[in-house]
Amino acid sequence: MEREFNDTGLCIPDRHYMADTSEKIESILRLIEKGKYFTINRPRQFGKTTILQLLSSRLNLMEEYLALNISFEGTGDTPFVNEQTFCPAFLRIIARTVRYSRPEISEHLTRASRQVHDFEELSQFISQYVLEMNKHVVLFIDEVDKSSDNQIFLHFLGVLRNKYLSRDTGQDFTFHSVILAGVHDIKTLKAKIRSDERKSFDSAQDKYNSPWNIAADFKVNLSFAPREIETMLEDYSREKNIKPDIPAIAEQLYYYTSGYPWLVSKLCKFIDEDIVPQREEKNWSVGDVDAAFRMIADEAYTTTLFDSLTKNLENNSNLYNLISEIAINGTSFPFTISNPVINLGHLYGILVPSEQGRCRIHNRIFEQRIYAHIMSELLQTKYLEMNGFSVPEFYSGEGLNVKVILQRFQAFMKEHYSGKDTRFLEREGRLLFLSYLRPIINGRGFDFKEPNVSEERRMDIVITYRDQRYVIELKIWHGPKYHQKGLTQLSGYLDTYSLREGYLLIYDFNKNKDYRQEQIVFEDKRIFAVWV
Repeated sequence: MEREFNDTGLCIPDRHYMADTSEKIESILRLIEKGKYFTINRPRQFGKTTILQLLSSRLNLMEEYLALNISFEGTGDTPFVNEQTFCPAFLRIIARTVRYSRPEISEHLTRASRQVHDFEELSQFISQYVLEMNKHVVLFIDEVDKSSDNQIFLHFLGVLRNKYLSRDTGQDFTFHSVILAGVHDIKTLKAKIRSDERKSFDSAQDKYNSPWNIAADFKVNLSFAPREIETMLEDYSREKNIKPDIPAIAEQLYYYTSGYPWLVSKLCKFIDEDIVPQREEKNWSVGDVDAAFRMIADEAYTTTLFDSLTKNLENNSNLYNLISEIAINGTSFPFTISNPVINLGHLYGILVPSEQGRCRIHNRIFEQRIYAHIMSELLQTKYLEMNGFSVPEFYSGEGLNVKVILQRFQAFMKEHYSGKDTRFLEREGRLLFLSYLRPIINGRGFDFKEPNVSEERRMDIVITYRDQRYVIELKIWHGPKYHQKGLTQLSGYLDTYSLREGYLLIYDFNKNKDYRQEQIVFEDKRIFAVWV
């Protein structure tokens, strides 16, 4: 069977090109060998299920281990009604999972499920089973979020916690290691419990003193590093008999994805199945990664991951407002994980801490998708009058006439917003320009807001139109000294794109400001600046 880049479900080495994650596997195995209980909480489509499968397969090759890998996905609500339904269902789920690989275990657990009716009997069965197996029995539970709106699962964790503590004092036998996987960690599951269950849950908390405070910290980074992306490309290149510049391509893939596993695989799939077949040259290039980014950032394209991203924003107004401030207004916030809104954004894979300890959007693809979604809503509501700005003078034979675009925006601001106060302009000025820009390039290119995680409120916009790139920096006027600093920053940023021409849009909030334009020669760059 010809292998492919996988964008659905479990990754299988014989069927899919996969990054070499052996170092991650070894790190997790060390936790298991030490008998740790822990949670792998990562966003959707982050490779959790594949990691669990690789771990369980590896453990089952060892004589001293028995790995039981189950998932609550597709089990429905019936098992979680009460402990009388959960306990036998738990054993049946394990039995079903090992039905073909370990039929003798499956039969034994199926029989036992008819005799186990509550947590006390389940606890006794686990003790007896582990003792008889004379192995390190490791339990993996995937998709724990599927059960998290029911308190029964949290009661079950309390049982496992008590057995873990008794095991370490020699009073019980239980699983050597338990690994839970899902989007949420156990500390956040209480927020997902229905309000009518809160009271009984609180009593359960009192009884078990937190159902999972025995969990070890899980610090393994499941994102793909550039070198891990290279291993996948090397595998592909050997099979296809091509010799691309693998390190450069891997770096560009990482640039757009920040190593988000599904996004890396999806960009590769676009290149392999949609871009390369259209030409004779089969070697990949960095430009192919850029083309794949344009495909995945296309506002007419969506997938379940992006649907989930949008849903998570739309279902929580506080999260929506926070992300909007970061992605649209360029506001910088400290990454404080105890802040419930920031924590939620982190759980959903939207927010991560920058090197400076500020909130940033996880990757450039998410940022572009979020930016496009929010701007689309603003154009339909708040900035409806901006939809008419798309005139022939904005376009040239090669691409865009950005100078004219900025001049027209300056005239628009002078005519319609010169009477607005400073507070309004500081709050709305950037949004007005972004809204003004959208109809001009919509459908024929895209504007990409470069992440800026410093406390300084500047915004770099990279416009790709046809095969041309244009960089516009938006800044607030703080006087000549800071203006020179801004020119230095813009010049350095233009160097990253090998450009010699850039644009500067300066917001001056002084009452007696001059709506001026200036062609600036700075270092080896030509910079056109307008003040609004």
